[in-house]
Amino acid sequence: MSRPGRHPLPAGRVRVDCHVHTVASGDSVLGIEELAERAVAAGIDVVFVTDHHEVAAAVAARKRDLGVRIEVGEEIRTPDGEVLGLFLSERIPYVLPLPEVVARIRAQGGLVGLPHPYDPVRSGTGAVADGLCAAGAVDFVEAFNAKVGDAAHNVAAAGLAARHSLPASAGSDAHDGPGIGAAYVEMPDFDGPADFLDALGRGRVAGELRPHALRYPSLDSGRDVPHDRDAF
Repeated sequence: MSRPGRHPLPAGRVRVDCHVHTVASGDSVLGIEELAERAVAAGIDVVFVTDHHEVAAAVAARKRDLGVRIEVGEEIRTPDGEVLGLFLSERIPYVLPLPEVVARIRAQGGLVGLPHPYDPVRSGTGAVADGLCAAGAVDFVEAFNAKVGDAAHNVAAAGLAARHSLPASAGSDAHDGPGIGAAYVEMPDFDGPADFLDALGRGRVAGELRPHALRYPSLDSGRDVPHDRDAF
């Protein structure tokens, strides 16, 4: 894993942030236009918009020429922790049993990922992660999340991916503009889920930890409020 940088990439390779939230998530202050502007400035080529329990904003953004390629995802809370669904076309409701969520993602032709599985203050799947991976329910593991409170949590996630020979993704998990560019994968360009997984397996993770945005900045401005690390 390396720190982010904007060195030129070889032809045919792209920088991909696999985990970003817009205002549609309810706890993000990041509009789609600012997301696109920040991504271009940071040298990010592809962004998976993974709003909480919502895909409409990502679906709409994917149809626009924003200067950065938008792919559709969703971060979905289950009783066993959160999962990422990538390459979705329809919203998957929250708090469904995890096996049903996996089945619904796969029914759309999507991919199942485990975000921040070992972060103790967010809803990760760490307690069941090895079993899920061994059962073939997981397509990739988020090996670097830029918003974990301790770098050791990312090390543990990378270990999970290695144990089960799964591709490792990276995500800024940005909820505000300054978070964009904090983490990504440099990988071959791709077209669709199967091609993405193959390319992800040949990618290089880059990332640095960056703090959360305040969850309610309009209410918290001017007050000494700690970063909200238990927000989704």
